[in-house]
Amino acid sequence: MAEEEAGGAAGGEAAAPTGGEATSAGGYDYRKFSDMNEEMRVEAMELCVTACEKHASSNEAAAKMIKETMDKKFGASWHAVVGEGYGFEVTHEVKNMMYMFFGGTMAICLWKCA
Repeated sequence: MAEEEAGGAAGGEAAAPTGGEATSAGGYDYRKFSDMNEEMRVEAMELCVTACEKHASSNEAAAKMIKETMDKKFGASWHAVVGEGYGFEVTHEVKNMMYMFFGGTMAICLWKCA
């Protein structure tokens, strides 16, 4: 398995890492970076939006829902961080990383590593 390192920062004014883009879906603006294939990226983004809407008052519950769903759908071991104002540096399997903003300053970092 090939691995890469990725880093970023979550916060209101943070820019998307190289390869990211600013888009809008369902009335929500977000920035994202992903090296996932198109099908996985779309599913992961939809899952992240659903989890953040369903668990608006609990970042931990949203992260747990994302992680457990990705583990079931795409195999273990997925990791998810949901919140505002954090930095990260992770090693991840190639084609298995996504970082996006949701609703302004809420950031979701999702990656897979063995």
